Amino acid sequence: MENIKNDIQWLGFEWNGEALYASDYFEELYQYAVKLIKLGLAYVDDSTPEEIASMKGTPNEPGVNSPYKSRTIEENLDLFLRMKNGEFEDGSKVLRANIDMASPNMLMRDPIMYRIKKEHHHRTGDKWCIYPMYDFAHGQSDSIEGITHSFCSLEFIHHRPLYDWFIEKLEIFPSRQIEFARMNVEYMITSKRRLLKLVNDHYVSGWDDPRMPTISGMRRRGYPPASIRTFCDKAGVAKRENTIEINLLEACVREELNKTALRAMAVLNPVKVVITNYSEGKQEELIAENNPEDPSAGNRTLLFGREIYIEREDFMENAPAKYFRMTPGADVRLKHAYILRCTHAEKDDQGNITTIYATYYPESKSGEDTSGIKPKGTLHWVHADTALDAEVRMYDRLFTVPNPVDDEEKDFLEFFNPDSLRINASAKVEQSLGNTQPGTSYQFFRLGYFCSDPDSSPEKQVFNLTVGLKDSFTKAMKK
Repeated sequence: MENIKNDIQWLGFEWNGEALYASDYFEELYQYAVKLIKLGLAYVDDSTPEEIASMKGTPNEPGVNSPYKSRTIEENLDLFLRMKNGEFEDGSKVLRANIDMASPNMLMRDPIMYRIKKEHHHRTGDKWCIYPMYDFAHGQSDSIEGITHSFCSLEFIHHRPLYDWFIEKLEIFPSRQIEFARMNVEYMITSKRRLLKLVNDHYVSGWDDPRMPTISGMRRRGYPPASIRTFCDKAGVAKRENTIEINLLEACVREELNKTALRAMAVLNPVKVVITNYSEGKQEELIAENNPEDPSAGNRTLLFGREIYIEREDFMENAPAKYFRMTPGADVRLKHAYILRCTHAEKDDQGNITTIYATYYPESKSGEDTSGIKPKGTLHWVHADTALDAEVRMYDRLFTVPNPVDDEEKDFLEFFNPDSLRINASAKVEQSLGNTQPGTSYQFFRLGYFCSDPDSSPEKQVFNLTVGLKDSFTKAMKK
């Protein structure tokens, strides 16, 4: 309950008290059922589930009355009380509404209101052994709470006449059911049954796994609450089923994080660079803005020295034309620092680059550059001596197709994306991220937006990829 409260408040909505369940109203619901029996509008049925299903008929043919439909009010009251007291076995009796077995709406053909189930309840313990069905508990719980409009997805439109019938016959507060189209988003599923399978079968780590389309999952991944509200505003409310492109959601996330996320530098696949003409043991402080979109975010200090790390992918020994990263004989700028000229690289026995060597232009310091050199590329980096170890979890779409439940011939798990999580345990991040609080968002220069995870520790920070700087997944899928 506390988690639900926290998620609602995190989204920016007011919490007006503790959320309640139908189980909080078991006594009231029981009394409502007794009232319907006294009005002759409910009866106890001894038929089996198969017999009840058979008696309901088909959409094109009327159903058949149960032989127990003619029981007297006194007999029904006695049997229902004995059901409540646990005298009968599970499945031996049910309480049904007495409506119309010829109704064109199949749900109105004497639906079941109560069933016997002698099982320990996680909220009420062993107090009850009869439980109300959803269609009976729904409207009455809404009415008890004074709900004016109860919002449901479109599949409940056929349940509305029954919702209204119970409220009308009981003469209670008239809550109103309103249906709207479910918000379907590409590469996501919202079926609780299917999400539960993902959790129980360990496809994901839990309900708050950053790949999950849950509030707790999106929160852990680093989606700002304002971006979710913006997405809902742009998607709107519809009466027709549709699927919204996930690019819209991610664009809303990027737009918000661009304004609010702190900037930082991280190197995911580090390779060392030694600046040969920079004095050994020397360190200097460089100033970097925390967010160029928000001057009030202030600045931070970066340490720079003779040895740094850059991305291995940012070096190429034999580079093609118009390659603007690091390569022998070419100049490239380090963000917030100096311009370097690469001289050569060392390799191991397998031909892998182990160390890159370069020189720097002392007069090319960012903000004070008088070198006159105009390199076309800018790289991110971290200081080798003070950089912190970090684990970076790269998240992608949970499924490989936009609508994993559309193919009726295939299990939705066949479309599970095995590469939806890739863990990089050897990343390096700048020293300023050492005391990061869980939930803090950053833009890692040239890499994307990331969020500090609760799994972080003083020994190793953990960051989750929230969203890339641009949509790379769609392009990869097209290829």
